[in-house]
Amino acid sequence: MKIVPLAEVKDRFSAYIDESRESPVVVTRNGRPVAMLIAIEEEDDLDSLLLVHNPASCSFWRRRASGCVTGGVPLAEFRRRLNVASVE
Repeated sequence: MKIVPLAEVKDRFSAYIDESRESPVVVTRNGRPVAMLIAIEEEDDLDSLLLVHNPASCSFWRRRASGCVTGGVPLAEFRRRLNVASVE
């Protein structure tokens, strides 16, 4: 994992996006971590990140853990509910 200041990331953003394919890149501001660049290799990676970081997904995980999830929704509907544009 690489740790770099925000000013450097701004100057070389494309290079750090490429580096994030190898390992996450932690971005700092005034010496404190403020963000992380993580490569999204497959569409499923994005869906997993959205589930983990979106408050609307909490009830989904509780239902899934209890085993009461039945059926499902198409990916487009899932993204609409989370208010996320599709990745092309």
